[in-house]
Amino acid sequence: MAPHPVSVIGGGIIGLSIAWECARRGYDVTVYDPDPGRGASHVAAGMLAPVGESYFGERELTELLLECARRWPAYAAELAGATGHDLGHRTEGTLQVGLTADDLAELRRLWTYQRELGADVLALDGDELREREPLLHPRARGVLVESDHQVDPRRVVAALRELVPVRREAVRSLSGLDGTVVLAAGCASAALAGLPVRPVQGAVLRLRGQAAPRHVIRGYADGRPVYLVPRRDGEVLVGATVEERADGHATAGGVRDLLRAATDLVPELAEHSLVEVSVGHRPGTADNGPIVGRLGPDLLVATGHYRHGVLAAPYTAQAVADLVDGRALPLLWEPFTPQRPTAGGAR
Repeated sequence: MAPHPVSVIGGGIIGLSIAWECARRGYDVTVYDPDPGRGASHVAAGMLAPVGESYFGERELTELLLECARRWPAYAAELAGATGHDLGHRTEGTLQVGLTADDLAELRRLWTYQRELGADVLALDGDELREREPLLHPRARGVLVESDHQVDPRRVVAALRELVPVRREAVRSLSGLDGTVVLAAGCASAALAGLPVRPVQGAVLRLRGQAAPRHVIRGYADGRPVYLVPRRDGEVLVGATVEERADGHATAGGVRDLLRAATDLVPELAEHSLVEVSVGHRPGTADNGPIVGRLGPDLLVATGHYRHGVLAAPYTAQAVADLVDGRALPLLWEPFTPQRPTAGGAR
């Protein structure tokens, strides 16, 4: 008997991860995307940061993201082993820092909440902070979150594309595709299935120079939020703006604010070259949670991951493949099905 076909719409990190997991389970998988890997995955910084991305009122989402993070070491090892690719998976941890008294007051509220969730938030004095990260501004104060790591999404996507077949064509309708259909098209999922997914635009900068931070750094510089993600090749990502627009253009003010915050926290970055300004569209939802589950007997969905697509990719792939197998969603995913009111209600 021929393997059951699975058609995945969307060739970003979510769609490709689902396709690989289904292929490993013996399904005949095809991914459809006119420009695979060039959407939100191409712009994403790749922070695996369930603690740093934990926010007030999102406890269920944080619990899901913590489990997603636990899946990444095994996923990275398996993908690297299958392809021989260096995925840029780094585990030095993340420094959450601020410069001013107001910055630190805002961060302390967040650290208290993170500790209440059981997160590993390690307070550092000024000397300890600069011992770990000598390039930080001397006034910076903060904590170490050892469990918040990083990966390079562009490398992950390149590895996945070696393992699953991709048809470079756009899907205009959900009808006419073979077997089980998985809608993982990010912002395009709205038009294809009427899902409440909106584009949230973000600009990310890429710098290159001689000296780079050792850790991911995220926090505030005089009230301006910023994150810095160093790569081993000397590149440093600086992000990211959050704008309710979809024109695809970075604004001069947004780039200015990111550079100002980055160079305030790490003055050495002022000597780096600005080598790329990229703009992407996060697939946002009303409650900031993903939409994962069953839309019909042969139609599944995995979209709306907003800031968390890279982090959630391995566990999303396992959950969707379980649905393809005919099994139920794991319990942690139940608050994020398409049947919840904020995702459009029952279907």
